[in-house]
Amino acid sequence: MSEASVAFFNATLVPIGLMLIMFSMGLTLTLRDFALVARDPKLVAAGFGTHLFLLPLLGLAIGALFRLPPELALGLFIISICPAGTTSNALTFVGRGNVALAVILTALTSLVTVFTIPLLLSWAVPWFLSSEGREVPSLSVPTTILQLVRITVLPIAAGMLVRRFAPEAAQKMARWLRPTSFVILIAVIGVSVAVSIEMVLERLVAATPAIWTLNVAAMALGLGIGRLMGVSNRDAMTLGIETGVQNVTLALFLTLTVLGSLPLAVTQNIYGVLMILNATLLIRWWRARIAAEAPEAA
Repeated sequence: MSEASVAFFNATLVPIGLMLIMFSMGLTLTLRDFALVARDPKLVAAGFGTHLFLLPLLGLAIGALFRLPPELALGLFIISICPAGTTSNALTFVGRGNVALAVILTALTSLVTVFTIPLLLSWAVPWFLSSEGREVPSLSVPTTILQLVRITVLPIAAGMLVRRFAPEAAQKMARWLRPTSFVILIAVIGVSVAVSIEMVLERLVAATPAIWTLNVAAMALGLGIGRLMGVSNRDAMTLGIETGVQNVTLALFLTLTVLGSLPLAVTQNIYGVLMILNATLLIRWWRARIAAEAPEAA
């Protein structure tokens, strides 16, 4: 693939794909959905706080534990500061989890991380890459916030407006766009791997154990907090999926488009595959527990 094609992919196709994902999420949201925050504030706060505060610390700890090279450790940290992805909503639906909770947690984390990601990146990029004379990508916090608002907040708002004023059209569009997040995720990972195949193969052995550990630990953290709170198995699994299934497309946008670094994207490519496999295993493992409590919930 030529340099011009790579530049077009990073600067145009990745942002457009991410905007489509966010728009499709907005099509499923109404302001009334956010009433779940008032109805069950502890559950929403647990999922939101775990994702926003504990997950980044987990990403830092695992990078240090496995003594990852700076670029791989930074790539792992970028994953951990990203919001939940719309793929998590689809997986929650397949696993018979609490889809309303999943959608709200995805929406809330997507909106708030618009402001937290640039601040954390402004610290993390020089912290990880300034040693040993490494080149440090430039990052403007205000510019990055505006970029994230444009590709996340505005498409979500546009989708909600369509849902509000043209509900039938929104329903039809949502049905067609529902597979979008998964298709775009696979496409972005596929192209990114094709462009950086040598780097991926070189770092596969070194990076995969840490990436797998982060994903499993994140899901276990969500499950564990749910169990400590005494919530249903359905809600506990939802917290596990929401904590472990990130918006990898956004992570790739940050590494490829904002920071312009292919090496940083290696971690996200591997994580994107592992998170779907691990979430599928969690759903299969947790299925009997949810089925057993279904009569009680009825």
